Amino acid sequence: MAFRHVAIIGLGLIGSSVARATRRALPEVRITGHDADAGVRETAARIGLADAICETAGEAVRGADLVMLCVPVGAMAAAAGGIADDLAADVVITDVGGSKESVLAALRGVLPDAVIVPGHPVAGTEYSGPEAGFATLFRGRWCILTPEEASDPAPVARLRAFWEALGANVEIMTPRHHDLVLAVTSHVPHLIAYSIVGTASDLEEVTQSEVIKFSAGGFRDFTRIAASDPTMWRDVFLNNREAVLEILQRLTEDVTMLQRAIRWGDGDTLFDLFTRTRAIRRSIIAQGQDDAAADFGRSHGETGNAASDSMLTR
Repeated sequence: MAFRHVAIIGLGLIGSSVARATRRALPEVRITGHDADAGVRETAARIGLADAICETAGEAVRGADLVMLCVPVGAMAAAAGGIADDLAADVVITDVGGSKESVLAALRGVLPDAVIVPGHPVAGTEYSGPEAGFATLFRGRWCILTPEEASDPAPVARLRAFWEALGANVEIMTPRHHDLVLAVTSHVPHLIAYSIVGTASDLEEVTQSEVIKFSAGGFRDFTRIAASDPTMWRDVFLNNREAVLEILQRLTEDVTMLQRAIRWGDGDTLFDLFTRTRAIRRSIIAQGQDDAAADFGRSHGETGNAASDSMLTR
């Protein structure tokens, strides 16, 4: 076993999925959990999410050899402070946050002598809460670990083995490189989704609800992304601001290029870009990171109404 006792602080979508996946893949591992929200703790206890749902974070981490912080990145320092006095000497501290340089700095500031291996499972849905998680969330997905340059390789190897047992593929990179990569692949796409859905909302007074009524697939998928947890994503943007702003500047320049191509009827530029982006989509499917089925794998009843996205129920 990579670890004998895993403590999960934060029992939302990711934390509850870690608990479920651990119970399925590593049934001999003891799981304890805590959430700052009393209602979440009550729900987690009712559904039997862990061996023990504790009233305090300190109680949850006592005796644990792996502590996983599944809280918004802006709450990492406070979460670390809440467990500092109860950690075992040989415990490994990790997290699941979407930005890594800021998280590492926050954790190191509170726990200067701890073994810290930041992590980020690149998986999720737009739903949240302890009942939203499922054991297969990480299967075939990537988990990125971002240890410090001088880190002992042994804890990193143990954490890699843990995530692989949960079904994830594991990649190692520096915190800074992670933040730039995720700004491109996740953070800015979410920002675009929030922006376009917000624009549509502002237009509702003019269009008299026609934006919602006649939503095509593209806008519909934007709304799915824009339904993601507001607290989590607010903290991601504030904590990964440099990388996000760098990619936004590049995006602004590219949009200006497209604007110019449309204005001047430059169909070759548009066609070349669309051909290149289509190939990227096919590469994502080939690597098993999305569904090749028509309409993104959604099921449809005989009435033609779209059922729930199948990707959320796997």
